[in-house]
Amino acid sequence: MAHPKSRISKQRKRKRRTHLKAPVPQIATCQSTGESHIYHNAYQVDGDLYYRGRILVKAAESEDFE
Repeated sequence: MAHPKSRISKQRKRKRRTHLKAPVPQIATCQSTGESHIYHNAYQVDGDLYYRGRILVKAAESEDFE
């Protein structure tokens, strides 16, 4: 069975793990809607789906289904 040759100190363990942190998301403000959103991601405003200031999917109009 595998076992460590020598004990790894807390400092060495923590130094190794400093690179495993989650990055801070980059937030942009849309010029056409003024909404905050994450870069390179689509976002919703009033039911419409936007990407790079353009509408990708328009909100469905309310219709009577019978």
